[in-house]
Amino acid sequence: MRVGIERVSRGSVTVEHRLLRTGTVAGTASAVGFSVIHALWISTIWDMLIVMMVAGALCGLSLIWTYGRLFERPSLATWLLFNGVFLGLFGLLAAMSVIVFDPVTTVAAVMDAGGPIGDLIAQALPMTTVFSCVAAGLVTLAFGGSWSDFGATLVTTAVLMLFLGLNISTLGLVAFPSGSMYLVGEVFGLVLAIDMVYASVFAGLEWRSLAAP
Repeated sequence: MRVGIERVSRGSVTVEHRLLRTGTVAGTASAVGFSVIHALWISTIWDMLIVMMVAGALCGLSLIWTYGRLFERPSLATWLLFNGVFLGLFGLLAAMSVIVFDPVTTVAAVMDAGGPIGDLIAQALPMTTVFSCVAAGLVTLAFGGSWSDFGATLVTTAVLMLFLGLNISTLGLVAFPSGSMYLVGEVFGLVLAIDMVYASVFAGLEWRSLAAP
């Protein structure tokens, strides 16, 4: 009888199926955590829970898939660094949006519309696309990945931008009065909470793997 952990191959790189499952579970948990925080902090969004759980699962799966390709052996240090880098990309995206765009609407108009207007997301999309490609390349190079790893990193970056980054990409298109800057803090606070729940749940479930010498 063959003993061992089943793996999925990507070229010369393998990622354990167990880690992929754990990443998916952690991503789903982060979506539930986001819903709870949003309900306590802003408003209830339970009607969107299933959709957000699917989005969280996809984000969690893609992140651990890319992490498994870039790091031969998982560790807590590299896991936290990996998550921190992707978290930092959202801050860079916000800065890029402010640099590239001039405001074309007000925060009051966006709030009246219930969130970023589709036209704003479409206007920011070319910049978001270029940013995602460059960011994926830099992340791949920083962690010593190959061209095939760049493809995986680009997919992960695109998934994260689709579910978390589109609102951030429009910040430069919105005029924020000094009294409403807390809204920007709320956006980043929620993204930070999502990442912290995801990274913590995964680390808790896989602590033996991450702590192994």
